[in-house]
Parts: sequence; C-alpha cells; structure tokens
Amino acid sequence: MAYQTSKEKERAYLVGVAFSNKDDVEYSLKELKNLCETAGLEVVGKTYQLIRSVTPATLIGSGKLEEIKNEIQNSNVNVVVFDYELSGSQARNLSDYLDVKVIDRITLILDIFAGRAISNEGKLQVELAQLKYNLPRLAGISGTSGRFGGSGVGMRGPGETKLELNRRVAQGNILKLEKEIEKIKQNRQVQHKARMQNQAFKVAIVGYTNAGKSTLLNLITKSSIYADDKLFATLDTTSRNVYLCEGKKIILTDTVGFISKLPHELVDAFSSTLEEAKDADLILHVIDASNNYYKTQIEVVDNVLDELEIKCPVIKVYNKCDMFEQRNDTDGIYISAKKNIGIENLKQEIVKHMN
Repeated sequence: MAYQTSKEKERAYLVGVAFSNKDDVEYSLKELKNLCETAGLEVVGKTYQLIRSVTPATLIGSGKLEEIKNEIQNSNVNVVVFDYELSGSQARNLSDYLDVKVIDRITLILDIFAGRAISNEGKLQVELAQLKYNLPRLAGISGTSGRFGGSGVGMRGPGETKLELNRRVAQGNILKLEKEIEKIKQNRQVQHKARMQNQAFKVAIVGYTNAGKSTLLNLITKSSIYADDKLFATLDTTSRNVYLCEGKKIILTDTVGFISKLPHELVDAFSSTLEEAKDADLILHVIDASNNYYKTQIEVVDNVLDELEIKCPVIKVYNKCDMFEQRNDTDGIYISAKKNIGIENLKQEIVKHMN
C-alpha cells in the first residue's frame, strides 16, 4: 500500500477590490497569486469588485459575498485571501459568513517573512511586525483561527498562541522585542564605525522583490548567497568586500526586497536592516526590466527610499536584459546578472562615483 507523505497544499481563493476603473486590480491580483504560491498555497480561483466605498462590516457587498461563498464551496477552498487590509472585525465577519479562514495581503506577507527569516535578528523583526499588526485587531480576530486549525498560512511566527489574544501580553512582548532589536542595532553601529575606519566605499543593493539583487551580489563578489526566482527569497542583509579593480575596494550589501502595499509594520521592524541602505555612499536600484509593470515597481522602491530619506546617489540597474528586446529608458545601466551581461559597464559606473 502506498502512503502519501507530502503535505497537502491549502487551496486559496483571491478577492481584489478596486475603487475606480484606473486601479490595476488585475496586476495586484497577479502579484497576490505569486505571494500565495510563495507561501505554499494553491490558488484555485479569484475575483474582484469595483466599489464606491467600503462596507464597514465586510468590506464588500452582500451580493458579491454570496457569489464568493458559492464558488469556494464548489472548489473546496481552505482560505480566502483579500488583496486589501482587513480590520479584525471584518476578518471575523467574513470568516463567519464564508465559513473558511480569511486573511489579508499583509497577513500573507508577514507569514512569508516568518517562514523565510533565518537569522535571529530577522526572526525578531518579523515577530515584532506581526505583533504590531495584530495588536489593534485582537478583539476582532479572537477565535477565528482556532475554528480552522492552528496551522497553515497565517499561523507562522507567534500566531494566536503566543499572542494569547491578550493586549497586555502583546504590548509586553513588543517592548521586549524592541529592546532586543535595539541591542542588535547598536552592535551594527559598532561594526559600521569599524568599517568607516577602513574607509571602504559602501554600496547598497535595493529593489523590488525578485528583481535579481542577490544574484547580482553573487556575481560581483563571487559568493554563493541563496538566490531563487521567488518573492522574498532572502530577507537577511548580506555584506561582502570586493575589489572592482586595482585599488578600488567596496563593501557591497544586499537588502530585503520591497513590494507594493508593503506593511508599515515591516518597514518599521526592518528599519535597522534598511539602515545599511541609509548609510551607503551609493545605491544600486536593481529593476526587473522584463516585468511589464517595472515602472510601477520603480515607483514603489523610490517611495520607500524617500521614506528612508536616502540622500546618496542612485544608479538604476535594469536587470534581465536577456529577457526582452528593448526598453526606452536611458537613465541607467542594462545588465543580466544571470547571464553576466553588462556587469563591467556597471562596475565602471560604480568606480566613477568613487572618484
């Protein structure tokens, strides 16, 4: 007799919301689908609704909810993922009505981060972000996950068990985590001062998730940092010393990727990591130019850099040039980190900024 040893994937149904015909809900749902697959979900259906205003109790209208309920019952759906931030009461009401686990995009991203964090700092940062996101929702989400089991997407990290659905406990955990992360931040500042004494030129790689940042770092530094064609393949900051040419040494740092609708809780929690970008002498903004929505992704990254008050020069690096015929952008360097195309041009551009 054969036994199935692989864990069966949760089946997900996606729900998007648009407030005008100008909202690119199809792009957002496509990205949400990629996020779901990254989290190990099997997407079996999707829909969206164009609405004028939010329905306070359930976000979307009753007619659309009834349509969704019929579809998910016919597809054996385990979880419904909304591409919109839900309040605790909305998540509970939707879960009660649809009779399945309901999560939102932010919960999904936090869950992915919880599953991908490797270093102690990364784990602490994700846990802090989850606690901060769930704290104002404790009353609304009480008991919602227990009805559908305590595992699966949305349950990685502290989950309801560690939160204990107790505001005082959650607030205490937040303070504790903030102190631990502050100690790590202080240690990083000591290391930063040591690097400053070496007078090495600091270059930080930033970009939208899955743009090829880690692949570029590996190529330039001849390293073997984990890189994969997945969203948020790496979360932890990695720095390497490298000589671009004779007498031209830099410290090259890879940072966590960005994504549209990135939770503020994550931006706050990872602020110490992102300070590597803030302290840089030069930023390499890696762009997946093969993506049809690359300009939207550029805007997302630029907005985060503005939030971080980045003041140093930025080189736009249009990656994956082997996967498209031509782009009209002339404000950057075209490369393929995977095929080692245009890397010498990029190095020369970096050297220009060092002089």
